[in-house]
Amino acid sequence: MNKQLILVVEDDAAVRNLITTTLETQKYRYRTAENGEAAILEAVSHNPDIVLLDLGLPDMDGVEIIRKIRGWSSMPILVISARSEDTDKIDALDAGADDYLTKPFSVEELLARLRVTQRRLIAMQGVAPTCQTTFENGALKIDYAAGCAYLSGEELHLTPIEYKLLCLLAKNVGKVLTHTYITKEIWGTAWESDVASLRVFMATLRKKIEKNTDAQQYIQTHIGVGYRMIKV
Repeated sequence: MNKQLILVVEDDAAVRNLITTTLETQKYRYRTAENGEAAILEAVSHNPDIVLLDLGLPDMDGVEIIRKIRGWSSMPILVISARSEDTDKIDALDAGADDYLTKPFSVEELLARLRVTQRRLIAMQGVAPTCQTTFENGALKIDYAAGCAYLSGEELHLTPIEYKLLCLLAKNVGKVLTHTYITKEIWGTAWESDVASLRVFMATLRKKIEKNTDAQQYIQTHIGVGYRMIKV
């Protein structure tokens, strides 16, 4: 039996049954909630390791639930939603979601995202394996040992994926990293949806580290190829 507890927040019975059946086959423990009020109660009462959250719930918007949970917990939240617009993804990520999976989704992709989240949870419990303890580039600083990033001395509030993206770019500063390379490093896969998610995560990361929106200060886009961190 997998020791991690997953909270499934989904009002659609068919989708909820698909997810819970998938979790059962992989020996995950799980609890379910069909609306926002029940979701918050479950999260407070049982402190799950991971939350799988639908945004379109009958009593409140999922983004509101993310904000409420983030008020007291950093538990990973994976959004599973039919909303596919970049603005919807950015709103959820800005509110504190860690990842975003668009419906319809494959069981294999859901399990892949869960494995990535599990690896992040394990990594958060230990010190990052790197001989270099800090990275500095202009006003940007990363403390690998502490798992924190700073801009002009102020700590950046990054989601786990944003932080992992920033570290990946920093450790390859000056190099162009392809979309395929980045998605494999971040999610362990190269799904087409991962490339779309990468674009969204890069947009939210840039909003946090590049205050001057008129110029690319740290991250340069190579259209159709990938991204590169510029040495400032």
